[in-house]
Amino acid sequence: MASRRTLLERIAGIAGAVGLAGCSQFLRPARSETDLGLDPNPHADGLPNRQHAQSSFVRRDRHGNPLLPRHHRVLLLDLSASPSKETGRTIERAMRTLEGAYEWGSDGLFHLLAWGPNYFERVGALDATPVRRPEVLSRTDDPDLLDFDAALALSSDVPSHLDAAENALFGPKDSLGDVSVDDRLGDVFSTSGRRTGFIGEGLPVEHTDAEGLPEDPPLSDSDRMFMGFRSGMRGTQASEDRVTIDSGSFEGGTTMHLSHLSQSLTRWFEGFDRNERVARMFSPEFSDEDVDEFTDTVPFSDAVSDHASEHDVVGHHEKVARVREDGEPIVLRRDFNTVDGNRAGVHFLSFQASLDDFEKTRKAMNGWYVRDDSTEVRDRQNNGILEFITVESRANFYVPTREYRALPMF
Repeated sequence: MASRRTLLERIAGIAGAVGLAGCSQFLRPARSETDLGLDPNPHADGLPNRQHAQSSFVRRDRHGNPLLPRHHRVLLLDLSASPSKETGRTIERAMRTLEGAYEWGSDGLFHLLAWGPNYFERVGALDATPVRRPEVLSRTDDPDLLDFDAALALSSDVPSHLDAAENALFGPKDSLGDVSVDDRLGDVFSTSGRRTGFIGEGLPVEHTDAEGLPEDPPLSDSDRMFMGFRSGMRGTQASEDRVTIDSGSFEGGTTMHLSHLSQSLTRWFEGFDRNERVARMFSPEFSDEDVDEFTDTVPFSDAVSDHASEHDVVGHHEKVARVREDGEPIVLRRDFNTVDGNRAGVHFLSFQASLDDFEKTRKAMNGWYVRDDSTEVRDRQNNGILEFITVESRANFYVPTREYRALPMF
């Protein structure tokens, strides 16, 4: 990261170049609640300063794996009001309304406000931030590359909490429990998109009537994801510390990527037996019985090319594990199932200190490097789970710390 002085000089130069000379004195790496003329956040002592901090607050299974909240919603937002101190105050007071109404936890409500490239370009500071517009990352997908001002991510075990929060911040609801709603995000944002979904035992089997699934998929009440395998074991995830920017003007924040993946799972379930699905999800070195022994991680032998040569198939997990650093994953996934548009899919939501980490992970998932090891491994066929997913859209965001979440860099 650039020094504070260098960064401010760069931002001032950008502002002049785009005709914001009259506003450039207001540009800074972040505007805090004090800069907005607000009293300190009365809820701050009971909340982590990192908006993306959940690991210490979620439930865990008997093996110590985190259990994400069961219900998720992401509202994609465009700023309808001009950036100003009053706009920032409205945003901050609205977010404090959520904090006053719900405990920070799965039984209450997790929430974060992230900011997209469109917003940072609006205030003349895009090149000075850790975020950039999304790109096409594979030869087989043609996703919509989306650009929003902001995104509000909500999650809870209690689905009515998501409804109540959205209705209070963007609709007519005038209270959340005992908390009066005096400021609304809907006063300064318009909602341009909405992503909904779920993760957890018993939830996928309740949605098997969605398109993209066979008539009677072999899912049970113990399955958490549509593909029938456990996702998010602690050994396969980056830590929150690893994905947090650790120095410079953006210290304590992170970047967020959001992809919508549609799934076509009839062949997944009807064309392959359980062991063949294991080979494609994890590695052909494993069997169904091996997967039953995975408690908090998935072993990684770094033998993708050998597996391609010997088995004419490679696994999803073994490909993405190749980009680990010092043996540790570099991306923290909080993805969840969806039936948005009445089609089975995944909203892939991830955090990483740099968007380079996400892009490296996705390029490893492409598996182009094993094409010379087997003529049977193609861009999609026999190449992990690529045959069964299509990337519909991508979007990138920056997640500030809590104290700087309202109009960062303005």
